[in-house]
Amino acid sequence: MKKIIALILVTLIVTFAFVGCSAADNVNHNLSQAADNFQVVRKITVYNARTDLIVMEMEGYMSLSNSATNELVVTCMTGPNEYKKNYIYLNEYVIYVVEDITTPNIDPYHYKVHFYTAVPDIDINN
Repeated sequence: MKKIIALILVTLIVTFAFVGCSAADNVNHNLSQAADNFQVVRKITVYNARTDLIVMEMEGYMSLSNSATNELVVTCMTGPNEYKKNYIYLNEYVIYVVEDITTPNIDPYHYKVHFYTAVPDIDINN
């Protein structure tokens, strides 16, 4: 009798464990796994929300994580068994957007970083 009750409980637990899984949850998990395994080309755009200016853009095969010191850690694949690790400090004014830009026939070690700097408008004639 105890074995039958245990079997019923295990069956119920397994059934309820899979009830919350939707197709979107599975796809999201699979895409995250692929990106963390450097199989997805991504583009990150970092904005200064206070000035509405783009600070930098980065694209390539990359994995993202967050550090304990409020930094976005971007690890990019740049060659066979070669990687570059980049840190983007996040604060109340810095936000970022990540896009999946995977296209066929792209170089597997594609890696670009663009920094945007604002040059102040200074009148040197006065």
